[in-house]
Amino acid sequence: MRAIVCNELGSTDDLALQESDAPTPGKGEILVDVKAAGINFPDVLTVQGKYQFKPPLPFTPGTEVAGIVTAVGEGVSSRKVGDKVISTLPIGAFSEQCVASEHSAYEMGKSMSFEQGAGFSITYGTSYYALKQRAKIQPGETLLVLGAAGGVGIATIQIAKAMGVTVIAAASSEDKLDFACQAGADLRINYSTENLKERVKELTGGKGVDVVYDPVGGDYSEQAFRSIAWDGRFLVIGFASGPIPAIPLNLALLKGASMVGVFWGAWAARFPLESRQNFQELIDMVDSGTFSPLVTEVYPLDDYKAAFASITERRAKGKVILSMA
Repeated sequence: MRAIVCNELGSTDDLALQESDAPTPGKGEILVDVKAAGINFPDVLTVQGKYQFKPPLPFTPGTEVAGIVTAVGEGVSSRKVGDKVISTLPIGAFSEQCVASEHSAYEMGKSMSFEQGAGFSITYGTSYYALKQRAKIQPGETLLVLGAAGGVGIATIQIAKAMGVTVIAAASSEDKLDFACQAGADLRINYSTENLKERVKELTGGKGVDVVYDPVGGDYSEQAFRSIAWDGRFLVIGFASGPIPAIPLNLALLKGASMVGVFWGAWAARFPLESRQNFQELIDMVDSGTFSPLVTEVYPLDDYKAAFASITERRAKGKVILSMA
């Protein structure tokens, strides 16, 4: 089979597409014929050696797939050969076949394409956990989404609207904001041309936002925290811009606000039943037509460098997918 292999840590340009041995499912595992795989910013960090998970070299990156089960290991009871599944895994997604735990594999939504399924697990899983379990967001509250046109940003907008929340999208260009509004955002802020804090105050009548969803980090995090309402919740998702911000803790005191870490993968491992329930609720939303997962860029496996460039150069709007077809 063909697989993208990281032979040395560094740039995604140095990844190699090469022939590799097909994996064999062990106890409690399934073998998946990969149809599509989603690219996420942590995949880039893993290749660079900057992520908290550091697999031994060489390795095949990639953490989410959609495909068909072609074999099952000893003791597998929840999946069978022929099932269409979406799954997360520590590494190995960017290949024509991969092995996953049966407990991390879910039946794909009836209305989903493989490309939609490949971009669903991490972005929608993270966003729903963030809003439901961490922020405990309520209908009628206001949510500010930074990096609103990215994969997790779009997922958050769609889920928040399904939960009855008013969404303010913040992004760096008008075309990205157009895309976020097409996904359902109610209001918009271009933080390249507008003062984020002041504009939030204007849009909320001076109250501020109840929840901030921040996958970006960097210069705008503190502005966003300063725009938060009393008893607000600031969700720390990630640092796509690079720098990890140093926010003065006195702001949390003055605002009566909470800074809340969102590490979906660790939570899902600790609470698998709750995670499975979240996924079932999300898939039910998709199958009922509440929203449809957005996939904007699909690249064939041979064009993996262009796919990674869309992420590293921060050009991506929505989800970037590698297709194995």
